[in-house]
Amino acid sequence: MNILNPLSLESNRQIKINFDGGDLSSDAGLLLIKEFVSKLGIDKLFSRSFKTNDSALFRYHTDKENLLQMIYMIIAGYFEDDASDELTNDPVFKALLNKVALASQPTISRFHNRMDEDTLNQFLSIARALRRKIYSIQMPEAIILDLDSTLLEAYGKQEGRAFNFHYQSNGYHPLVCYDGITGDLIKIQLRDGTKYSCSGVVEFLQPILDEYLEDYPSIKLLLRGDSGFATPDLYKQCEENGTSYVIRLKENNNLREKASYLIDELDEITKENKVDYAVVYGEFMYQAGSWPYERRVVCKIEKPENQLTYLYTFIVTNMDASPEYLIKFYCKRGLMENFIKESKSGFDFASVSSHSRLVNANRLHIHELAYNIFNWFRRLVLSANMRKQRIDTVRLKLLKIAAKVIRSARYTTFKLCSSCPYKNEFYETLSNISNLNVQLE
Repeated sequence: MNILNPLSLESNRQIKINFDGGDLSSDAGLLLIKEFVSKLGIDKLFSRSFKTNDSALFRYHTDKENLLQMIYMIIAGYFEDDASDELTNDPVFKALLNKVALASQPTISRFHNRMDEDTLNQFLSIARALRRKIYSIQMPEAIILDLDSTLLEAYGKQEGRAFNFHYQSNGYHPLVCYDGITGDLIKIQLRDGTKYSCSGVVEFLQPILDEYLEDYPSIKLLLRGDSGFATPDLYKQCEENGTSYVIRLKENNNLREKASYLIDELDEITKENKVDYAVVYGEFMYQAGSWPYERRVVCKIEKPENQLTYLYTFIVTNMDASPEYLIKFYCKRGLMENFIKESKSGFDFASVSSHSRLVNANRLHIHELAYNIFNWFRRLVLSANMRKQRIDTVRLKLLKIAAKVIRSARYTTFKLCSSCPYKNEFYETLSNISNLNVQLE
């Protein structure tokens, strides 16, 4: 059937349909992301700092273009390589990359498979360079290094895919480190599924500490971790690098005995009221068998409402604040679960579909770049009334805007949807990008 011939709906003969609408796209809001990427010089940084070990003398689709294409696709919600075939002639994506057609799925897959240990190191260098740009705009007073691990479920025969007892599922078990204040993903490292939470954490963390000590000595570093990271090597590393830490300890008889003096206090508080919630805080010096010396431990003992059993929380720390403040400071690390959730659901960190573990590690870094670029975009330039919204909401409201392309001899004009309810937010965001003062290299 000719696509220009109009069709009528049986439900309403006055409605006509054809495919003669011209060059249209549903992703016109990505032009804001392109402007932000250009303002930060990210495209130029990729040109200088990213190159696969490619034996071909010429590639029509360059490594930089492929990398940018994947980042734009991920931010727009197109996670699979196959989506590139559907977007090949999309006018917005062609404008983003300044190309007559996008790289196809086979090209993108070959691009991923060329990535190796060298590109893995390049991604780490790019992440450091991008932080330098972001901090030139907005220098933080402190960074909270929130350590955790998570499961990326995998369903094929990927190298390193294994059963993780804690999550009761198969996949990879990467280490992650977010900034607990901004949500920036400072570092992620893919590991085999069987690895324990703290496996390799000292080697994982040291380059981060070195970077901040060398590049930003005025920024105060604080570290939070759950009981999976309660290892004396990590305490020692933090102490030697001037990093404050709060790390939860697993409850045991020795710790409960040290805190026994608080039980009497809590018993006295609840003597006449065994129903309502009650809590006491305290501290003591403690030396576990594997520790070379005593360290400060703060604790909380609470009686939940309508319960008689007491609950204990123990935190080892080198900070001087009150026990109550430190316990509350540690509990705020729960916010990182939101960062992990957005990373996995909004940016598909579990897209580790290659057989090679090394290729999957590189894939993960591309998704990390997409996550961080959007997080910086949201924090630095997004319209003020949208900055607390998650990627799915921003996609729906600001990135998924319909547009028609009109081309003339001199210009390409994107006519955005007239009925878009977020015009003001679009213009405000564009203005904020224009006003950014970035230290370019």
